[in-house]
Amino acid sequence: MADVIPVAMIGECMLVEGFRAWVGGVRDVDLVAAARTVDELLTDPAGSDGEPGVVLLDLFLRDRSDPAKNVRRLTERWDRVVVMGPANEREWTARTIQAGARGYVGKDQDLVTLAAAIRQVAGGDVAYPVESPHRTAPVRPSLSAREEAVLHAYASGLTLEAAARLVGVRAPTAKTYLQRVKSKYAEVGRPAQTKLELAERLRQDCPACHHGLAH
Repeated sequence: MADVIPVAMIGECMLVEGFRAWVGGVRDVDLVAAARTVDELLTDPAGSDGEPGVVLLDLFLRDRSDPAKNVRRLTERWDRVVVMGPANEREWTARTIQAGARGYVGKDQDLVTLAAAIRQVAGGDVAYPVESPHRTAPVRPSLSAREEAVLHAYASGLTLEAAARLVGVRAPTAKTYLQRVKSKYAEVGRPAQTKLELAERLRQDCPACHHGLAH
């Protein structure tokens, strides 16, 4: 049997109960926690059934909390968040994706589509709308020339010290540049903390640069 994906859902009771009833017949998805607000889930995230692997977030909650802020708060603890909202909310789709959501599913879609998005995100992929600009053109952070140079050198597989020598700066300075790069990627909703993640971001932003990057 395939691994079961533990899911937490934040939304109104009717939405949650509808999903709970439907998912009872799905073998690889299990609703382990439900909450009406982000605060409520963060206070009691696991209940008795374990930590969620994917968090489903209703775009507009009754407490009128900011959707992008909700995504950022959730991704501080769980990096796999899928937002559910109106299909025509293009601005909010972009804002929640920039905040770190790994998926966005329109409420006009059926539960089979939602389950498919859960599986994609649980597997490390993204589940963005077809028309989303993030699918083909992810938001690139604005890096200085030195930040770019350190990123390229470090992501090619060099140690931080070797990257610093190649760029012509001291190791502590190169470390500062690298921390700025990581912060800037996080700010555009594309966090990257490890060398492999930074190399992947560079491959996404510069397809011609893929040769020699860390794998």
